[in-house]
Amino acid sequence: MPVVHLLDYVAGNVRSLVNAVEKVGYTVEWVSTPEDIEKAHSLILPGVGHFGHCLSQFDEGRYLNPIQKHIEAGKPFLGICVGLQALFAGSEESPATPGLSIIPQRLSRFNNINKSVPHIGWNSAVLVRTGQNGDQSFFGLQDHSKYYYVHSYAVPYRPGYLEAEGWTVATAKYGDEEFIGAIGRRNVLATQFHPEKSGTPGLRLLKAFLDGREWDSSLPRTLHNPGQGLTRRVIACLDVRTNDDGDLVVTKGDQYDVRAKPGTAAQGLVRNLGKPVHMARKYYDQGADEITFLNITSFRNCPLADLPMLEILRRTAETVFVPLTIGGGIRETVDATGSSISALQVATIYFKSGADKVSIGSDAVLAAMEYYRNDKRLSGRTAIETISAAYGIQAVVVSVDPKRVYVRSGSDTVHQVIRPSQVGPSGEEYCWYQCTMKGGRESTDLDVQQLVEAVEAMGAGEILLNCIDKDGSNTGFDLELIREVKRCTKVPVIASSGAGKPAHFTEVFQQTSSDAALGAGMFHRGEYTIKDVKDHLLKDGLLIRQVEEAL
Repeated sequence: MPVVHLLDYVAGNVRSLVNAVEKVGYTVEWVSTPEDIEKAHSLILPGVGHFGHCLSQFDEGRYLNPIQKHIEAGKPFLGICVGLQALFAGSEESPATPGLSIIPQRLSRFNNINKSVPHIGWNSAVLVRTGQNGDQSFFGLQDHSKYYYVHSYAVPYRPGYLEAEGWTVATAKYGDEEFIGAIGRRNVLATQFHPEKSGTPGLRLLKAFLDGREWDSSLPRTLHNPGQGLTRRVIACLDVRTNDDGDLVVTKGDQYDVRAKPGTAAQGLVRNLGKPVHMARKYYDQGADEITFLNITSFRNCPLADLPMLEILRRTAETVFVPLTIGGGIRETVDATGSSISALQVATIYFKSGADKVSIGSDAVLAAMEYYRNDKRLSGRTAIETISAAYGIQAVVVSVDPKRVYVRSGSDTVHQVIRPSQVGPSGEEYCWYQCTMKGGRESTDLDVQQLVEAVEAMGAGEILLNCIDKDGSNTGFDLELIREVKRCTKVPVIASSGAGKPAHFTEVFQQTSSDAALGAGMFHRGEYTIKDVKDHLLKDGLLIRQVEEAL
């Protein structure tokens, strides 16, 4: 197979990029020294995280000058995410750090007045037509396609400015801000989105770039365009644990109890709903926007010894080209030899195995309690802080497991209360949401508002909002909980627990400002498919990502 060179400077999940490159018929050779760039024909520069940190890594490794020479020599170059940002003059994220200045503009942070930041999810990359290339497709980009973005800083689009310099530009809109989603000129192509995580449209772009097809008239440009803007994400969640026969299986609990109820054939046994790799691929084919694996017994063991779970990630990443999140055991631990393993090291192993994000649960609760004991001072040592510093806040999800505690009056508790639409079991008119740990088995004196405030300060990029009261109920999401958490945070929130039919997804998106919604049991039991949910959302006028035919 033909070769492409890839520069890996510990940029998060490069395993998925390798898988995507191999999927379209190429093989990867790693760049490990500046001299390797001189030998490269095609070069890919991936990147996630902090602009200043990434550029400093390039500089310390003596890569900046060889990258510049590679581009000036007219050799093919693809920059992804921070790899795009590096081409510009600089970024508001790190004002003192210069970029390569190949493109004379700077990045600025999205405003979060009326939307969540980071910008996470599926959005457009609509080509700005200048009339020079008719209806041809630019490196396989199509106006109707959706691509996966995850970033807080972007290059604002200035109509005609870069086009006058010979650049071809594709844009996306987030709220009222239009920014550059992709840009190219001659041998250079750069995307703010991640093609390796963008399903068929992303693979199509990678193949066009590697094949050298800048402009292509064989692809129809004007299909139905569902509209620009961030789509509503539908996420499939797979709770994974060892069953009674010792096999890793997908399971599902009722209020976190995963054993079959009395009176059923499998009474007392762990529910076995299928094999994780097979089910993840099935949900990808149905149109899942992300896949989340929650290793629900990992708090009992060292995750680095959990080789079957790592193998599940590796095998899934080979054929599933949407974001993968892994949760369970992301904490400081001790291995079989007694050596201490940091949370950052655990996360790194998961990223190298194919994960794009890690989900932190109980450890986040402990860190939040410590945060308040220290008068809201950050220690810099928590799992959230160390992982987000190394890989960016978009790589860290905090999984929250709250439950309602009913009280007769707001004065009966020090915690923040709401007045729910339904009274408590003894007629209580108020409740607060108590955070729990270890799969709901341990309660804490921390409310959900305190937790999300603390973890956002530490560097969490997303909240996975579960609800013990709703888990397995199939009665819909806890809309009051979701509204309350969205009121308290500026980072994206994923609604979880309670989905039982497609209408529940419409309900959560229309009645709250949730950024995504997650389903599990209704999919695992075969009652509905991801496509059923998306068709329902589309019918109700909500913007979604539609599945495109495989290459």
